[in-house]
Amino acid sequence: MKTKIRVFFLLTIFLSNVFALDGAFVHTVEALPKKEVGKELYNKYCATCHHKKRIGLEGPPLLPKFLKKFSEKQLALKIKDGFPQTLMPKYDFLNPYELTSIARYIKSPIKEKIQWNKEDIYNSITSFNDPLNPLKIKDIEQVLPVVERDGSKVWIMEDTSVLSKFNLANVHGGIKYSSDAKNIYVPTRDGWIQNYSLKTAQRLNKVRACINLRNISLSNNGKYLFATCLLPEQIVIIDTKSMIPIKVKKLEGKVSALYELYSQDKAIFTFRNKPLLASINTNTFKINYININDPIEDFFIDPFEEYLIGTARKGELLRVFDLKTSKMVFEYKMKGMPHLFSATYWYKNGNFYFATPHIKKPYITVWKMYNWQFIKQIDIKGDGFFVKTHPNTAYLWADNGSDKLILINKEDYSIKSFIPRKNKQYIHTEYSGDGKYTYLSIYEKDGEIIVIDTNSFKQLASYKANIPVGKYNYINKNRKFYPRLFGWDIFKQKCKNMLPCENLKLNTYEKKSLDAFLKTLK
Repeated sequence: MKTKIRVFFLLTIFLSNVFALDGAFVHTVEALPKKEVGKELYNKYCATCHHKKRIGLEGPPLLPKFLKKFSEKQLALKIKDGFPQTLMPKYDFLNPYELTSIARYIKSPIKEKIQWNKEDIYNSITSFNDPLNPLKIKDIEQVLPVVERDGSKVWIMEDTSVLSKFNLANVHGGIKYSSDAKNIYVPTRDGWIQNYSLKTAQRLNKVRACINLRNISLSNNGKYLFATCLLPEQIVIIDTKSMIPIKVKKLEGKVSALYELYSQDKAIFTFRNKPLLASINTNTFKINYININDPIEDFFIDPFEEYLIGTARKGELLRVFDLKTSKMVFEYKMKGMPHLFSATYWYKNGNFYFATPHIKKPYITVWKMYNWQFIKQIDIKGDGFFVKTHPNTAYLWADNGSDKLILINKEDYSIKSFIPRKNKQYIHTEYSGDGKYTYLSIYEKDGEIIVIDTNSFKQLASYKANIPVGKYNYINKNRKFYPRLFGWDIFKQKCKNMLPCENLKLNTYEKKSLDAFLKTLK
């Protein structure tokens, strides 16, 4: 009799919650028999887009590492309501028990080892039939791809205008320009790389290098694209014209990132979980490893490609390695993981500097390069993600997780701020190649890309955008142009904006920089 009463009681609770996903329902689900209901429902409704192994097809992977920020209840609601900005339909005809069963299943770990081999990569190649629509770019140095994250789009801008847009979801890891600047390569978190023509505004071949991608890089000659993968752990080498995979290099470790050198046929990478400094020959694909003291979790290569600046021991140490000798030449203890990918560089009074934000810390730090030295910690009163500058501005431009844009004077580090849009979060400054225009992202679903005059702060244009994030100007996102940008500052400070610029006492870095800038004036 007690058993019958219990079953009736559970059934009553279940039926009373058919159209709601609340706490009571979750307890009901826990009490129901544990069968593979979620897997069966997933295979029926989800596998055609997300793959039977949940590694993603047209839809993204549905694995625990991609879903950490969602509870079962939140996922169930998302499955029920669909994603209006994507092709995912609503599944509001499923009852709460079915929705939660699917959510529980996609948050469960996969026991088998995930593979994505050369054949899988080749079979993923996707072609498009976009109409020919020449962009008629006037000056490639002013071109700026923009990522509209929740709109699942990439825009192509020049000066204050939007020239075109194309669809691509989950963009992550940095857009790269081809060596002739006629194409861009756009990576996604779930391993896709889209080749896009800046000449014809057409999507060319797209290929899936892996399930979870860290970043992409290009060889110095422009022939090869290198994709570093976290799942599975490998480097995939791809022909940049056809997007056909050439080679898959298996790794044993989580790559922090891979960055190419513009001065050599070489790329550098490190591991987050192994104390190794690695280089790959971008012609022969041979990898060399050198042992170091600790894993490097995040790093960048200096503008003259002589040093690696990285973080170790979960951000407690900043270390600098000489790339010629692989020896550590500088170490500094600190608190808070620097976000070195978001570092910015400038020249001032005979010295070269970089500044970096710190993840989950309310400050940025300033460092002197080459005669390596910690300079200053600057409180920006909030957890920021980016700090940027350009020779055409007197400031470092930083975000701090609020609606404020923080402006830090490069001379005396004094701070002022302004609010692009009240009560709406600002993030990520980018500049045109000449620094005349500044582009701001209003990081909201009803957000914007705002274009302002860099010096007057006057708004020149604004475009609605759904969670706009990264922006990638051709000059500011290519390390080979950094010496030229330093040279601009040197020209202003030492030549007083006048030609000829003679009889100057310059060190090697200053001379390289000034020469690079003066070539642009001829």
